[in-house]
Amino acid sequence: MGYTQISIKAPTAYNEDMLRQMIARQLKIRRFSFQIEGKSLDARNKRNIHWLLRVAVVSDEIKGGEVPQAESLDIPFKKRKESILIVGSGPAGFFAAFILQKAGFTTTLIDRGSEVLKRNRSIQNFERNGVFDPRNNYAFGEGGAGTFSDGKLTSRSKHISKERQFILQSYIHAGGPEEIAYMAHPHLGTDNLIKIAKNLRQQYQELGGEILFETLLEDLVIKDCRVLEAKTSGGNISFDAVFIAPGHSAYETYRMLMRRGVQFRTKNFALGSRMEHPQEIINLAQWGRESLPGVKAAEYRLTSPGDGKHQVYSFCMCPGGMVVPAAAYADTNIVNGMSFYKRDGRFANAACVAGLHPNELVGREVSAMEALELVEQLERSFYDFSAGYMAPSCSIQDFLEGKLRANQLQSSYPLGLKTAPLWELLPQNVVNAMRAGLKDFSRKMHGFETGNLIGLESKTSAPIQVLREEGGLCTGFENLYVIGEGSGYAGGIISSAADGVKAAMRFINP
Repeated sequence: MGYTQISIKAPTAYNEDMLRQMIARQLKIRRFSFQIEGKSLDARNKRNIHWLLRVAVVSDEIKGGEVPQAESLDIPFKKRKESILIVGSGPAGFFAAFILQKAGFTTTLIDRGSEVLKRNRSIQNFERNGVFDPRNNYAFGEGGAGTFSDGKLTSRSKHISKERQFILQSYIHAGGPEEIAYMAHPHLGTDNLIKIAKNLRQQYQELGGEILFETLLEDLVIKDCRVLEAKTSGGNISFDAVFIAPGHSAYETYRMLMRRGVQFRTKNFALGSRMEHPQEIINLAQWGRESLPGVKAAEYRLTSPGDGKHQVYSFCMCPGGMVVPAAAYADTNIVNGMSFYKRDGRFANAACVAGLHPNELVGREVSAMEALELVEQLERSFYDFSAGYMAPSCSIQDFLEGKLRANQLQSSYPLGLKTAPLWELLPQNVVNAMRAGLKDFSRKMHGFETGNLIGLESKTSAPIQVLREEGGLCTGFENLYVIGEGSGYAGGIISSAADGVKAAMRFINP
């Protein structure tokens, strides 16, 4: 059998029979099997939008060529005596636990929130009735913040090909669509992620892993640079090593770690608001038409130099999605975006954020603890403005002009909007940069200025970063690891999961 790879330009609404015909015609063969290896949308010419496919073909009519062997993660199994505690069931925590359990360790995974179906019910109750659940919300609970998002699986992290392959195949095995293995911009959607989180948990338990939900890490017992025990809301747990994957919202966990001598430093992060438009406006701007057969909804990724000091960019774009109340604590008001797999909602949303350093919020050097307090104060100020969870909002045009009009804003946000001068609620250096960035965005995409700005977006990344060695081991400790987005070294589902995988593999193979 021979093997080759070919590139094909396919109509957006192609089907498998059409693709087979194109392969047969290009290679002049009749008998073959094929597999899509890569797929991306080429919309540079709006008159000829098409899929670019990279296709692997195997046939006895092809001469030469060997099927390449995919990289795989080698997880060595042997029965081991060590017990390991993993804190946090988001991508980093779960995949660290999954790998360590596969390698033969005795693992216990704890999470402050509930299993994903109960978490989902709490979120639905919050959106319908405004009843906030501190254990189960868009930040906390099984699967972490990523479970209730667009489920993007892209990452700019380098040197994670084996880890990425393992993560994607794990998602597929747990019920994810097979296309995530080859799409240029794969996504799962919240509806798929809820099922996947449950299925992955069951696989982990079948391997012998233990999960304790509604169990909050409260403190650590440390002696001679070694963590001996975890104090939790469900009792004390002893172990040989602990991996903490707190996510970027668990501020009380950050503070506990600092009190126990874990070193953190401040780093650049981003602040801004959510932008929202009717999806048809984005489709028209990107495709020149309101819909495109075979493509769910148009996306965008925008960057601007901003005011020259602070770059402005879109983040976590959710086509056909909704803006959601993403508060992690009852007295804060922040927003995020999510979408389902079909991306068939009326609106498109994305964060519009300016990158800055925590020092710039007060004009002096701040500690890691102070950086957390500054962000928290901002999140509380949005809550105080609305006296609850209505999202302070205004039109993009009003934001640019600094004039508040009595607009009736249409939105997907479930808890209602409150007209607000966002340029007075956000830090002034962020406002100046966002105004310059939004003007750039409006020049790049027709109709962009007709959208709205909604709420506070403060969780694109953590404003602090733990000091750690290779593999996630905290500097100055023998058995304490901090991983994932909450460590300050990862962002998004794939990079966070890969950080957990790498830390686990380094622990297995020191």
